[in-house]
Amino acid sequence: MLDELVVEYNKLQKKYGDPSLDSITFGGCKKNPDICFVFMNPTARNITASKEWTGIKSPWVGTKNVWGFFQKIGFIDEEMLSKIKGMKGKDWTPEFAESVYKMIENRKIYVTNLAKCTQIDARYLDDSVYKKYLKLFYKEMEIVNPKVIILFGNQVSSIVLGKNISVSQVRKKSFMLKKKFKCYPVYYPVGNGIFNMDKAVEDILYIKEIENVL
Repeated sequence: MLDELVVEYNKLQKKYGDPSLDSITFGGCKKNPDICFVFMNPTARNITASKEWTGIKSPWVGTKNVWGFFQKIGFIDEEMLSKIKGMKGKDWTPEFAESVYKMIENRKIYVTNLAKCTQIDARYLDDSVYKKYLKLFYKEMEIVNPKVIILFGNQVSSIVLGKNISVSQVRKKSFMLKKKFKCYPVYYPVGNGIFNMDKAVEDILYIKEIENVL
């Protein structure tokens, strides 16, 4: 079922992504994870965007900061983080990417982006582009069936939930998606949001405890 979505995501890459890059989709525990992390959209910093890459096409492969965030909230260990920090993006291999995401999978985490259209850089995407992915995103959630969904940032939270969301005003507050999935808007922890990483860590540790996950 997820493979069918990948086909559709690849079609949207041709419309909304950079034509020189591949779409990046998802990774981790694909069946009933405890937590699903929903980021914005991928960029060329992810080595799997290359058409020559033969491994998994999962978020954040070849980058650093998000893995430091994942270590702070207990989703990868210090040894794995040390390996990641010691590598340049181009040094990641398909086998190493698999090992990182195997650790994520074992902790019952699923990682995805709302929009899968890979861009050359971290340019702003209009709401209209993200909304092109909403129908497929809902299908993705139905297939994966996470216990809790973490929506990173105001834009992703507002689009997914269909209402204006300011993360600073709704910290540690849950919202229901399709009357089925419990969602928490959380500060975006990397990129331009890296200065909010500590707040994101605080909120996710709270969510883990209150929802009794992980």
